[in-house]
Amino acid sequence: MADIARRFGWRHLRSAPTAHIRHHKRGVLAHDGAGLSFWYRSLSAALSEVPVNDRELAMAFHARTADFQDVTVQATVTYRISDPAEAAARLDFSVDPDSGVWRGAPLEQIATLLTETAQQHTLDVLARTPLSGALVDGVATVRERVAAGLADEPRLPATGIEVVAVRVVAIRPEAEVERALRTPAREQIQQEADRATYERRAVAVERERTIAENELASQIELARREEQLVEQRGTNTRREAEENAAADGVRAEAEAARKVRLARAEAESAREVGAARAESQAAWLRVHGEVEAATLHALAATRLAENLPRIDSLTLSPDVLTGLLTKLGRPAPETRA
Repeated sequence: MADIARRFGWRHLRSAPTAHIRHHKRGVLAHDGAGLSFWYRSLSAALSEVPVNDRELAMAFHARTADFQDVTVQATVTYRISDPAEAAARLDFSVDPDSGVWRGAPLEQIATLLTETAQQHTLDVLARTPLSGALVDGVATVRERVAAGLADEPRLPATGIEVVAVRVVAIRPEAEVERALRTPAREQIQQEADRATYERRAVAVERERTIAENELASQIELARREEQLVEQRGTNTRREAEENAAADGVRAEAEAARKVRLARAEAESAREVGAARAESQAAWLRVHGEVEAATLHALAATRLAENLPRIDSLTLSPDVLTGLLTKLGRPAPETRA
């Protein structure tokens, strides 16, 4: 919408670069162009504002396929007004000189024209296409047909309208039909999911079996190594017993040899001691054989005295003393009267 300012009974219009302004003053075209700015009097001015930028028109309508299924078509048409003078002559783009607001609804008229034209070509295409084909290839087919139909529509160039692009967003059936169509695919997907689940379970079972086999193999290997360990320990024990027995035998032989040598030494010592004692005894006997009887008696008395208990004092009668001295070959002592 143009920007209109008031000054002392005059009006000043300032338009956007994308708006084409046509100013007629008393039936004569005074200004014609985009992005204009000028002064005018509202009582003698006739203004038209035609947008020349690209505009998007979204549309949605129902159609019926060859197998009598209702579908919804969503499309977007991009258009622009290439000839503002022709468009202003065919459609009401006039604006209020005081407010700059359109007096009519020209864009709605253009939208109706484009929508009905596109819908007509869409219905013609889908009426000859079954639902499955419309859902699979209908978007491209409808887009090409609508673009070609709008390009061949004579009213559009006559109105100064140029179609820039046509886009078909979606072709969708009714909700119940869409759910029914999705069922086989969902079943297929579910079957694939079940198959994947079964395969995953089979893989899991196989892995568990492999793990169990590995554990069993580990246990068997452990048992075999324990058997080797027990066997080695038995061998070591036998070797240790043999070594201990051999060591005990060596110690016993050494002890026996030591005892034999000790016995021999003791026997030899005993023989030497006996011979010495015999020789000493023989010498003692020889000495006693050569000594007089009185000396032997005296020695016997001495030995006897050595073995008798201690006698502090002894009293002998003269007769006993005389007889003893006589035996010893000594004179008897004289007696006093």
